[in-house]
Amino acid sequence: MGSQSDESTGPFWEKISSLSVIVFFIISYLTYYLLFVVKKPRLACRDKKFKNFLLEYCPILHEKFKPTFWCFESRAQTIMRAILKSSPNVSFESELVLLPDGGQLLLDWFDNSESEFKDVRTRPTIILLPGLTGTSNESYITHLVHQAAQHGYRSVVFHNRGMGAQLLTPKTYCAANVEDLAYVVNLLKERFPDTPFIGAGISLGGMILFNYLAKLGDQCKLEAGMCISVAWNVFESVLEIEKPGLNRHVLNRTLAKGLVNHVKSNMALFDNHLEDIDHVLQSSTIREFDSRFTAKMFGYPSCDEYYHDATLHNKIHALRVPVLVLSAEDDPFSPSHAIPAEEAEQNDNIAIVITSHGGHIGFMEGLLPHHEGYMDRLFSQYVKAVFTHGQQHLKQD
Repeated sequence: MGSQSDESTGPFWEKISSLSVIVFFIISYLTYYLLFVVKKPRLACRDKKFKNFLLEYCPILHEKFKPTFWCFESRAQTIMRAILKSSPNVSFESELVLLPDGGQLLLDWFDNSESEFKDVRTRPTIILLPGLTGTSNESYITHLVHQAAQHGYRSVVFHNRGMGAQLLTPKTYCAANVEDLAYVVNLLKERFPDTPFIGAGISLGGMILFNYLAKLGDQCKLEAGMCISVAWNVFESVLEIEKPGLNRHVLNRTLAKGLVNHVKSNMALFDNHLEDIDHVLQSSTIREFDSRFTAKMFGYPSCDEYYHDATLHNKIHALRVPVLVLSAEDDPFSPSHAIPAEEAEQNDNIAIVITSHGGHIGFMEGLLPHHEGYMDRLFSQYVKAVFTHGQQHLKQD
């Protein structure tokens, strides 16, 4: 009788035991998530006027950032965003801009004809700069355009040379070169002299925008800037994405492959300007590509010279308009120790929102992160604040 009882109750207790393990795991996971993942972002900003402005008009800064609980790891946020994010339906009107050296680039306009700002000559406008090989089709761009449209703003997406339009000259683009952006900003200000403009750049686009704002200083023709997921110190960023594992074999190689394919599609232009084009095409990392191609095409003696010129953390002092930067401590392209929080606390015109999680252009929140996320909401509140209250509260004394 005893043996029969043991046999009949055995499977039951095994199920209870398995269920207990699962429940324990779930409780432990959620406890870790609530205690160590869900945190209020840090706001690094010295200027009291700018800091108070942000805290008053960007209520999101008073919230805790709650990244998607099943997908808060940095690489997961980075990769899954590209897979899961929806892309709002945006109909752009394209414009080819001819550049002084014979090159061209593409601008994609969303004019927002139903805007409450009826006069197109004064309609607030945001210039958006995508990432490394990005275009206006990127979901992170269409979400920002959608956010801006809800406030009645016009958007124009700035494409780097060869992105979305045929490359006409051997000159491409890099994080340190701001000539094309400066030309376009001047062009748009001549076309719409009474229109206020804000620049918003993501990843490489954020680096180009930041360098533009720092290099032009008082001559900058934008009201303000917002940069998202930038590589503050390029040397540190390259070391980070060269670490063995997903960083090197997935993120680094994927980006390098995109750059190599860009060169492949324009081989005829580069044949006479590079001694060993095949060596460029064999690049499997960002550093290899920048050493063999980018540095040489832009006249740098070495890749290190290019990286030094592209780096941002040492240019904060040169900013002359308000710049908001969103950075995640776990960004796989920019390690937390490279975020210049101390420098931001010692300089005016910059505020860095630092989240503990978010990855690179991730910042996904909610159970099913298909639609807008933390990045989009912060962008929406910031640009509205600048366009609506900036002249009153942020104007230089």
